[in-house]
Amino acid sequence: MISVEEALTRILDHFTALPSETVALSEAFGRVLAKDITARVTQPPHAVSAMDGYAVRAEDVAAVPADLRVIGRVPAGGLFDGRVGAGEAVRIFTGAPLPEGADAIVIQEDTEASDSQVTVKESSPVGHYVRPAGLDFAEGDSGPVAGRLLTARDIGLIAAMNHPWVQVHRRPRVAILATGDEVVMPGDPLGPSQILSSNGPALAAFVRACGGEPIQLGIAPDRSEQLGALAAGARGADLLLTAGGASVGEHDLVQSTLERQGLELDFWKIAMRPGKPLMFGRLGETPMLGLPGNPVSALVCALLFARPALNHMRGLNGPAHPLTPMILGADLPANDRRQDYLRARVSLDAGGRKTATPYGRQDSSMLAMLAAADGLILRPPHAEAAQKGTAVSVLELRDLAAGL
Repeated sequence: MISVEEALTRILDHFTALPSETVALSEAFGRVLAKDITARVTQPPHAVSAMDGYAVRAEDVAAVPADLRVIGRVPAGGLFDGRVGAGEAVRIFTGAPLPEGADAIVIQEDTEASDSQVTVKESSPVGHYVRPAGLDFAEGDSGPVAGRLLTARDIGLIAAMNHPWVQVHRRPRVAILATGDEVVMPGDPLGPSQILSSNGPALAAFVRACGGEPIQLGIAPDRSEQLGALAAGARGADLLLTAGGASVGEHDLVQSTLERQGLELDFWKIAMRPGKPLMFGRLGETPMLGLPGNPVSALVCALLFARPALNHMRGLNGPAHPLTPMILGADLPANDRRQDYLRARVSLDAGGRKTATPYGRQDSSMLAMLAAADGLILRPPHAEAAQKGTAVSVLELRDLAAGL
């Protein structure tokens, strides 16, 4: 068995960022930028009012009250065709360009106005409530850079910089193949010795959450010819995920079947729990990650190994598994040679510190516990017994990008 760290290193050596494609800005949320954005315009393009009120000369309202003659009005998107002179004011609204000659704004709450005159009751210094040209950014300024996962904030900024289209990395295409005579899809007739397949739907959702495009190949029975025929559907995909059939039983046919089809096996079995029977290799041009059949093991392995691979393909280069330091909420025994990922509840203690309390039973078939868990406590190989209140590292699951 190899370590989790070695397995991840060997997996990621097979993946690089996928080529870019141009998409409409409306379709760019959650994608990874492949080309830096530079502002095509200046924002605002000229000085504008930050408030509803009156555009004035600051020197005319230095002493108050001051009576000024109203010579016009300018709404947002409009333009005052004239100049503000001594003793004059222009009615102005938020976002409207500052008239020539004016250098300050008096907010409407500080005035009393009639149709042609306004009395200013509070002074307003030069630049008050004025947004200068280029306050936000100027033409040629840098915006979001390549490698950034685009958020709603980024989409807004890119739009303001006048880019209706952006270059992003292509979404990874991930073929998903569940295996086993005993599993059927939800809603299908359920035999007396069969179980419902959660791996296919869960892995498809996971791939979507990680920015990929799932390709469901179906459920392969425990017969080599049919398994091989379905696996052939992964040709052209960026990654093949199989679930089940990766152990050592006589019905675990994934490795032997795919090796006959040209699978070049890199490694099999990892010193971790859950997820020991995990394999990785290449089937032709397609990297293949063989996940365990137990649903918890499959999803934990997907989080630890498939997610970093997908991130590499998407052009993201952050840490593979960001860990959060927390306080242990229950005693733990010493660990053996396998690295543990314990499902846990996360809460705040009396001092406001995050506390991770492991569930008492960690069976890899218990999917309800994984769905309820807030995080996975990482226990290194041969870790000594840990007492409640000591520090632990936790892989949090509440991050939507984690897919769990």
